[in-house]
Amino acid sequence: MTLDLIFKNKIVYMKALIIDDERLARKELVKLLEEHPSIEIVGEAVNADEAEQMINDLNPDLLFLDIQMPGRTGFQLLESLESVPLVVFTTAYDEFALKGFEVNALDYLLKPIQAERLSEAVQKILEKDRAKSGRTAGKKLGLEDQVFVKDGERCWFVNLANIRFFESDGNYIKVYFDANRPMIHKSLNALDDRLDERAFFRASRKHIINLSWVEAIEPWFNGGLMVKLRGGDKVEVSRRQAAKFKDMMSL
Repeated sequence: MTLDLIFKNKIVYMKALIIDDERLARKELVKLLEEHPSIEIVGEAVNADEAEQMINDLNPDLLFLDIQMPGRTGFQLLESLESVPLVVFTTAYDEFALKGFEVNALDYLLKPIQAERLSEAVQKILEKDRAKSGRTAGKKLGLEDQVFVKDGERCWFVNLANIRFFESDGNYIKVYFDANRPMIHKSLNALDDRLDERAFFRASRKHIINLSWVEAIEPWFNGGLMVKLRGGDKVEVSRRQAAKFKDMMSL
């Protein structure tokens, strides 16, 4: 989910959702954000279930997200989203701060939140925003989107542009980005339905490739193709998909 931008008097307005089970913590953050007119608070949620519904309804650009909440945690909420907005974690527990950086969160704010630290976070948000383009809710996921990937105790925010390919492994999908190979519990068919076909191609029953990573193509057995991706990975395109792939990659 990228940013739905409104330019007015040269200020970028971003829709923010506050997710925290503590009423006083939400109230204090709302008050502090009054000093930042670029951030428009469109809602408050008290738990992950309520937040998930509001995210679907309101399509916020930014989440101020508590980590420890009754029911599902903030991490579990992110895991349930197909595409995630920008995220700033808010937490009262120091031990969760490092965890936030491990998943590449934009920033984290330690409670009680200090005005100066919030200002720093807002600056990071606006800087991150300038490199993004608007996107209409309901469109398929493209290279400009980011997703939350969790495998055991490890989790990441990943820009889809950085994912080279997806590989089916039983009831799981292996996600290839950087040196990581996390497994997510999802079918390749379900993922294929959500990805923009202009950016991702279903190479076979087992693979979806990021077209922007394609470096070379060569003939393969039985009329198929072998695609070489930047970085050295090779993925076979089935004979059934080869003709379609050639059409997409040719002038």
